[in-house]
Amino acid sequence: MTTPATNRVLAHTGARYPIIQAPMGWIARTQLASAVSRAGGLGIIETSSGETANCQAEITKMSALGLPFGVNLPIRFLKDDAMLRFVCASGVKFVTTSAGSPAKFIAPLKDAGITVYHAVPTVDAALKCVDAGIDGLVVEGGEGGGFKNPEEVSTLVLLQAIRARVDVPLVAAGGICDGRGMAAAFALGAEAVQMGTRFVSCAESPVHANYKNAIIDAGVTGTWMLNTKASPCIRALKSQRTQAIHEAGLMPADSFADIQRVYFDGDMEAAPALAGQTAGLIDSVKTAQQIIDDTVQEFFAISQRMGALAAARSFG
Repeated sequence: MTTPATNRVLAHTGARYPIIQAPMGWIARTQLASAVSRAGGLGIIETSSGETANCQAEITKMSALGLPFGVNLPIRFLKDDAMLRFVCASGVKFVTTSAGSPAKFIAPLKDAGITVYHAVPTVDAALKCVDAGIDGLVVEGGEGGGFKNPEEVSTLVLLQAIRARVDVPLVAAGGICDGRGMAAAFALGAEAVQMGTRFVSCAESPVHANYKNAIIDAGVTGTWMLNTKASPCIRALKSQRTQAIHEAGLMPADSFADIQRVYFDGDMEAAPALAGQTAGLIDSVKTAQQIIDDTVQEFFAISQRMGALAAARSFG
């Protein structure tokens, strides 16, 4: 595979830096997305909450700010085509699709002049998406929080496996919250990174302080993969509630009925609190600007060091 001369994700998104905020339900709205985009990253507006009118209003609000941003369309969770039709008519330039096959979505989105990336957890899914005409891929390793493939493969392995088979731009997701992770992802063939847990716990995130503190207090083994023998499989913070699910092996169908109580009331036992393994690497609440500035600075410092080693033909 040849290395592209320019960063294709930046060309597709219009962002200053190749750092994308993940589309967390209810959380990834204008308050958070605008902070990320102002800081030079790419904010994403969610639609997975299923609140069609509210999400449409958020897209309109974000559009009015004149900032680069994207919208996520989780195929399996959309009730009808109302959101798809709205996005196609809204002037949005960048969309990520997820949770299902994007085949039926690609044509209407691209006919509307929209660049489309699809989130994939496997090599097979990546190959099918490329064959269907996708513009790029979000490669989701098993370290990430939220809805996961029960046959988890780490970002470290999955990125390499997919880059060996495809030439489209790749966004690395899962296990990344800083410049070290970003540098590692780029070494494996990514042209951007997506962060979820890091931005959930940032100052501009609308979630309750209890949720942010739970992320900060968690160690690298502070999450569980739950419901791996059914659907949906998720990664969430350890708690009394998730311990019960872990021990039972199956997740009750109503587990997410009170998820907004976790997000906005701070009741950490009301539902599984989704988070990735990077919770063990996050030790403070920072602004989106601080997160992105620190990530970029660390990325370039590591890249400079590695470049010096390569120039000297040295391993340090």
